[in-house]
Amino acid sequence: MNRRFFLKSGGIALASVGLAGASPSFLQRVAAAQGLKANAGGRRKTLIAIFQRGAVDGLNMVVPHGEKNYYALRPSIAVARPGKGAGVESAIDLDGFFGLHPALAGFKPMWDAKRLAIVHAAGSPDNTRSHFDAQDYMEAGTPGVKSTPDGWLNRYLQARVDPKGSPFRGVAMAQNLPRAMQGRAPALAISNLADFSIRAGQSSQSVQGGFEDIYEQAAGDALQGTGKETFEAIAFLKQVNPAQYKPENGAQYPRTRFGNALLQIAQLVKAGVGLEVAFTDMGGWDTHVNEGGARGQLAARLTEFAGGINALYADLGARMDDVVVLTMSEFGRTVGENGNRGTDHGHANAMFIIGGATRGGRVYGQWPGLDADKLHDGRDLALTTDFRDVFGEVALKHLGNADLKRVFPGYAVNAAKFRGVLG
Repeated sequence: MNRRFFLKSGGIALASVGLAGASPSFLQRVAAAQGLKANAGGRRKTLIAIFQRGAVDGLNMVVPHGEKNYYALRPSIAVARPGKGAGVESAIDLDGFFGLHPALAGFKPMWDAKRLAIVHAAGSPDNTRSHFDAQDYMEAGTPGVKSTPDGWLNRYLQARVDPKGSPFRGVAMAQNLPRAMQGRAPALAISNLADFSIRAGQSSQSVQGGFEDIYEQAAGDALQGTGKETFEAIAFLKQVNPAQYKPENGAQYPRTRFGNALLQIAQLVKAGVGLEVAFTDMGGWDTHVNEGGARGQLAARLTEFAGGINALYADLGARMDDVVVLTMSEFGRTVGENGNRGTDHGHANAMFIIGGATRGGRVYGQWPGLDADKLHDGRDLALTTDFRDVFGEVALKHLGNADLKRVFPGYAVNAAKFRGVLG
């Protein structure tokens, strides 16, 4: 059976061909040859970035229940003020003005423990309403610039060089390497830890035989250099033994792609394999029709979203001191509902920051209001926090990267513009 290898944009894309036939002795030889050592005793800081693809409705996710115009402009999809809805269908009050969608009830204990912070009216200053362009701008970290060759998370890895870095410094739990992690720094895209192998690419060089044969052929061919990291990754994953993993602290992940991705990220954090940046995403947020309020389409997506993050938070336990979860979406949605009881493409949005040294229990950012003269283009929540200032604060204060000019080229990153989300 052919195994094709390809290296693209500094990343190794991995899929599910299977490793069942690889012998333990082969894996031991690889590990010995590369001098592998899991960094189990270290306290490495990790960022878990979660992209809500499709533009989540931040106004129904983090509800401004103190805004009368929110209810005036959303007669059929607004989430009721705390205590005003039937049963558990009211917003969960946070500070007397903002509240969580009831599907996010599991976030309230994190908020009360000051482990969850929110930045509202945040996002990209670019005015595009194209999902494709807006996602590209956010993942590249360069709004309005399509020619940026790499993603902001990869530039972080480039700027913070670690000569002894693990092949697992940057991992995306995805079929393909996302835009945010493409670039010169090695990164992995893994679809499933239990079935670890290498996806073929357009520029692949075919290598005959099984994994042992491939290893023997590695010297002198395309598997040198970055290919070395592939074998290190295989050996690491064998040590992790993903098929036997049991979540801790009663954590129950959703049995979905998103839930499985977070479960596997937790595995890598616990395995001590040197993970610094993890990325995953979740789609289904483009709610043009029948969005719903406390119940319905959006509520179903938020239930899965919260279930995955709650499980991750419980599973990691005390390890969350060294982990920050950061959520993002390409843009928000219109303040007013449309004729199909949904919302259209908007502008600013809400972001969650969980764990680490988060100064939680607070909604950060300047609230612009929802009066007609305060809306962006007369229809959207106005932007008051550039997403790069949130990303930059996490990169500096959590990951310890002070070279923010390199991570965010063309943007004058200034700590004075940080919202103070992290201590």
